Amino acid sequence: MARVKLYSTGICPMCEKTKTLLKKWGIPYDEARIDSDRSLMAEFVKVTNGARSVPQITVDGRWIGSFAELTELHMDGELDELVE
Repeated sequence: MARVKLYSTGICPMCEKTKTLLKKWGIPYDEARIDSDRSLMAEFVKVTNGARSVPQITVDGRWIGSFAELTELHMDGELDELVE
């Protein structure tokens, strides 16, 4: 089980971009498609305090935010610390 979880949908271009970046950075992740599983949608709402957009990312169950927050953590060198 990967430490990074990506909440996404099947029609989200930013979700695809996020997956591409995670692969490029060599960070394994589990994808949770909230558009095809009601239980994942309920989990998504709870974990993200009701976020209304995807992608949303968690590390070890801790919500870090969306694509913007993910790239900011990476640029600041903090993402490596979170996923090591």
